[in-house]
Amino acid sequence: MTLAALAATTALTLTACGGNDDGGGGESSGGDGESVRIGIKYDQPGLGFKDGEEYTGFDVDVAKYVAKELGYSEDQIEWVESPSANRENMLSNDQVDMIFATYSITDKRKESVAFAGPYFVAGQDLLVSQDNTDIKGPEDLEGKNLCSVTGSTSAQKIKDQYAGTVNLVEQGGYADCVTILGSGGVDAVTTDDIILAGLAATDANSGKFKVVGNPFTEEKYGVGLPKDSDKCQAINDAITKMVEDGAWEEAVTKNTEGADYKYNEDLNPPTPDACA
Repeated sequence: MTLAALAATTALTLTACGGNDDGGGGESSGGDGESVRIGIKYDQPGLGFKDGEEYTGFDVDVAKYVAKELGYSEDQIEWVESPSANRENMLSNDQVDMIFATYSITDKRKESVAFAGPYFVAGQDLLVSQDNTDIKGPEDLEGKNLCSVTGSTSAQKIKDQYAGTVNLVEQGGYADCVTILGSGGVDAVTTDDIILAGLAATDANSGKFKVVGNPFTEEKYGVGLPKDSDKCQAINDAITKMVEDGAWEEAVTKNTEGADYKYNEDLNPPTPDACA
């Protein structure tokens, strides 16, 4: 009996330890002690954010819902930080099973990875101070100071297409842009609307800023998958169910509360695209 108990304990310990060093690990049917590796952002409040051992945000909530529908409990999820520049490689190299990280579906990306979804359609927008009444769209930025992150094309797009005299200010991260906006150093911050809403909804920023609500691009956030994944339809079904049972709306509201934000109702909630 002692040996049997010891063997059982050892088996449980090994199961609890989860993933192997070789990066393998369960993408099969879920349950039975297997884990699923889900890539998210760690530094986007309201979308994908890591605080200690807690993971929060809209992407995280959608990922948990989908994982549950695929047969995984929350403690079987292995969260993996997935910076924008690394996402395709992480999927191609079997470092993650799926990615929920404000990952826009594009034809170029489809050459190397697959997508399920979209689960949200964002649009480039502007964040301004709560009391700002001058800026209602990108055309109103002539002569104004606009912040975006280094390497982003979103601010340059405004300069090229909407406001040729706008002064572009670059920072290392969007949180830095919002700090400067709060001190009056810039007039607006630009990126996808729900990213702006997530930043504005943090405890430190709640009530101080508003998303203008005049999006001028469409960014279809999809679930990134390895090219040979067979999970697309099951994920699409889970997204559809999340919309139908109200959990999708609840997740958007919870993660943008305090930001004076409303998503584009013409595009959301979206209907997932047919799987290729």
